[in-house]
Amino acid sequence: MRQVSAVTQARLDAGELVLRSFVWIAARRRDTGALAARGWWNDVGTLEAQVIDAQDVVRTRTFIGSGDLMGLGSVPLILGMTAQEVTIQLSLMSQAVAELVREWEPRRAAVEIHRGLFDPWTKLMVEPAARRFIGFVDDPDIPTPAEGQEGTITLRCASLSQELQRSSSAKRSSADQRKRHPGDAFLDYAATIKHRKPVWGDRDSA
Repeated sequence: MRQVSAVTQARLDAGELVLRSFVWIAARRRDTGALAARGWWNDVGTLEAQVIDAQDVVRTRTFIGSGDLMGLGSVPLILGMTAQEVTIQLSLMSQAVAELVREWEPRRAAVEIHRGLFDPWTKLMVEPAARRFIGFVDDPDIPTPAEGQEGTITLRCASLSQELQRSSSAKRSSADQRKRHPGDAFLDYAATIKHRKPVWGDRDSA
């Protein structure tokens, strides 16, 4: 459970703070393979906001608003190693979103979701936005809208816990062992040892 200060909790209970969501996506460019990142938030205008990233470091990032982030599914707050899933809806009318799906590779892109608390009077965040979700785009749905209709893409995201459920493709072989360390000969005879007959207490007569 996220810990907040007593003052912040009191203001939350009194309904004196406004909640806003932030989405940060980092993906590879299709042409160069270089990593690129962009952020969106569910309010108006472009905002420089502090967030707590995946390494628990406070960073200042730029987030685009004004309707680009059209929908954000509820983030399940589950303890343990259970994989979480959340959907993000973005407008294809935005040039920044179009670049994400046309020039970048959205599949397997890293995703962070944060929630920020704003003072409605000063319009300022009371503290860096807390991290609520870390994962990757598991299934991007990028439809082609009909003429005259607004396009909406849906990014179905899975938390990093899903990676723990994947089986490893590595084999117990000398080749795989030497990929980890070229000089490791521990498994050089792993493929043939099962065909050898062990001899106990006497010389092998064969």
